[in-house]
Amino acid sequence: MYRSKKWLAAVGQIEQCVLCGAWGVQVAHRNEGKGMGMKTDDCATAAICVTCHSQIDNGKVLSRDERRQLMDRAIVLTVIQMARRGLVVPV
Repeated sequence: MYRSKKWLAAVGQIEQCVLCGAWGVQVAHRNEGKGMGMKTDDCATAAICVTCHSQIDNGKVLSRDERRQLMDRAIVLTVIQMARRGLVVPV
């Protein structure tokens, strides 16, 4: 549990959306692989703005596969940002 909180706090230190660069982000969990009342692992989160989060979760413009690819990209970009800032290090 401690590691989970630490991870989410690190993601929360990213101020700009990793996809569009907008200021003000949310920590968004990946939707795939979860069930009712369950979230995916906190390591599968992204620092994205409200607009990008809405587009990924509820958007009608992109297909489900495109939304999943966009979220995967956001997760990778978030991990890169965290590593560059020294917020996460390999164990």
